[in-house]
Amino acid sequence: MNHTAEWKVRLYLFEEEGTTKARVVLDTGNASLTGQGTAHRNPADRDVPEIGDELAAGRALHDLAGQLVEAATQDIEGMEAPVREQAPRQAVGWAV
Repeated sequence: MNHTAEWKVRLYLFEEEGTTKARVVLDTGNASLTGQGTAHRNPADRDVPEIGDELAAGRALHDLAGQLVEAATQDIEGMEAPVREQAPRQAVGWAV
């Protein structure tokens, strides 16, 4: 079965007083999911907005990813198919 789909994603960033907030909205055409993320700058750190943007956006996308996996799990359970347990993935790369 071949399948093609296009989902639209919009990412919004807002900064105020050392806190960056991100909101990512996924529109599948049938449903909409919203992920949220924030990043807080230590007052002693230099003001580099790009770092706050990256962290907040990454956290919002991570939130959205969790929601997508949960939605798929619920869809699978709704079909009465067994859900396979996955071993936790080991983190790779730099700690954030």
